[in-house]
Amino acid sequence: MIDNNDNHEEIKSKSQFKREMIALQEMGEELVRLNAEQLAKLPLTDELREAICAAQGMHARGARYRQMQYIGRLMREVDPAPVQDALDIVRNRHNRATSLLHRLEKWRKELIAGDHEALEEVFAAFPNADRQHLRQLVRNAQKEEEAGKPPKSSRELFRYLRELQEEGNRQQAPGNSIDQDLLR
Repeated sequence: MIDNNDNHEEIKSKSQFKREMIALQEMGEELVRLNAEQLAKLPLTDELREAICAAQGMHARGARYRQMQYIGRLMREVDPAPVQDALDIVRNRHNRATSLLHRLEKWRKELIAGDHEALEEVFAAFPNADRQHLRQLVRNAQKEEEAGKPPKSSRELFRYLRELQEEGNRQQAPGNSIDQDLLR
């Protein structure tokens, strides 16, 4: 008598197995596009890291194709979840940095326009900000804009906001070590 309630591994179809292997190979291709600094921070085996570095130096189509196949095979031997998490962080790093710069630029424009709510937002976001210095930078930028002069003080205001942002990032409690390393 056969007991169907035993814990059997789920049998994958050939198509499902192939889709998983293609996904791992695509992840390997994405790893090849990373720079050496980003690769050094990823949780990869030494053999996989060497294969990726070798593929980055290959330009012949056939050789690169074979190397990518080899990387795909090596990817089957590692747990892809931590690698995927680290890749997600690398992908979103640029988006996060861009959105932070856009927010700083928005604040600068609002401050120069005389928006007091924006000033309060900045003080709330950066409690360690030198209020007098910030107000002076805003006044100087407003005077330059009215006089039609080059935006020297406006740039200084943006630099100061960016310094405050970076200082705030350094003071935050360290979270996921991979996340913190990749964002540097």
